[in-house]
Amino acid sequence: MSTEEQIQEFRNAYESLRAEIGKVIVGHDAIVEGTLIAVFGGGHVLLEGVPGLGKTLLVRTLSEVLDMSFNRIQFTPDLMPADILGTNIVMETPGGKREFQFQKGPIFAHLILADEINRATPKTQSAMLEAMQEKSVTAGGSIRKLDEPFFVLATQNPIDQEGTYPLPEAQLDRFFFKLIVGYPSGAELTEVITRTTEGKKEQVNRVLTKDEVLELQQLVRQVPVASHVEDYAVRLVLATHPKSETAVPITNQYLRFGSSPRGAQTLILAGKVRALTHGRFNVSFEDIQAVAAATMRHRLILNFEAEAEGITTDHIITQVLQDVPRDVAAVEV
Repeated sequence: MSTEEQIQEFRNAYESLRAEIGKVIVGHDAIVEGTLIAVFGGGHVLLEGVPGLGKTLLVRTLSEVLDMSFNRIQFTPDLMPADILGTNIVMETPGGKREFQFQKGPIFAHLILADEINRATPKTQSAMLEAMQEKSVTAGGSIRKLDEPFFVLATQNPIDQEGTYPLPEAQLDRFFFKLIVGYPSGAELTEVITRTTEGKKEQVNRVLTKDEVLELQQLVRQVPVASHVEDYAVRLVLATHPKSETAVPITNQYLRFGSSPRGAQTLILAGKVRALTHGRFNVSFEDIQAVAAATMRHRLILNFEAEAEGITTDHIITQVLQDVPRDVAAVEV
C-alpha cells in the first residue's frame, strides 16, 4: 500500500469515527477531535467539566464505535485498589481441594471509563499508575500484562468540594491530553433537548476493530518529523521550566515546575496524528501549536502568585507560544 493510500485510509477511519460519534454527541468538536487524537496516539485522556456536559456519554459512545472490550469504574471514596485490579479468591477444585485463583478486576479491558476519578482516595488512584504507564498490573504476587490497545478515559469534576481528591502530579503526567469540556451553545443545547426528550435513540455502528486501531497507531509512528519542527517542540517544553536559561518571562513569574519530557513526547505524537487527519505525512509547526494546550495544561504547576491572580495554565501556554519563535536562528540572535 502506498503512502497516499495509507493516509487516505487513516483519514477515512478518523472521519467515520467522528461521524458515528456525532450521531450521539452534539457539538464538542474540539473534545471529540482531542479524544480521537489521543486514541490514535496511544494515550489516555482526562476530561474535566461540571456534571451533565456529556463526558461519560462521549466515552460510552466511543466504546460502541470501537469493537473492543469496555469497562466502567465508578470512583468513590470507599473504592479500594483491589476493586480495580482484582484479587486472589479461594476456589474449590473438582477434586475437592481449595486453591487461590486470581479474579480479574475491571481494569482488564481495552477501554476503561474512570468516572469521577478525583472522588477516589490517593491510595486507590495510585492503583491506576502502573496500568496507565506500563500497561500491566501487579496483583496477587504476579505481573499481568493488559491487552492492547489499552486506553483510560477519565472524567473529573473541577468543582472543589468535600469528597474530592486532586490527582497527584505523577498520575496527571501519565495522561496524554487533558481536555476541558465547556458548556454548549444555545443552539447545541436546543439540539440536546430535542434528541433526549423525544424518546429517540440513535444507533451507532462499529467502525474499527482493536487490530485496525493498532495498525493505525503504527502508521502514526512512521510519520516523519523535520528536525526544525522537533526542535521547536523541545524549545516549547524547555520554555516552561522556571529559573532556567530557556524560560520565558511568564514562566519565571507564575510557574513552580514546567512540563516533563512526556510533554515533549506527546507534542510530537499528537502532532503526527493531527498531520494525518489533515492528509499530510509530515508534521508542521501548526500541528505542534494546535495540540500544545491539551498536552501541557496538566503538566504545569502554578505558584502561589498565579493562583492568587487567577492565572491559568492555558494563559501561560498561550504566552509561551507567542514568546518562543519557530526559527531557531531568531533564538540565537
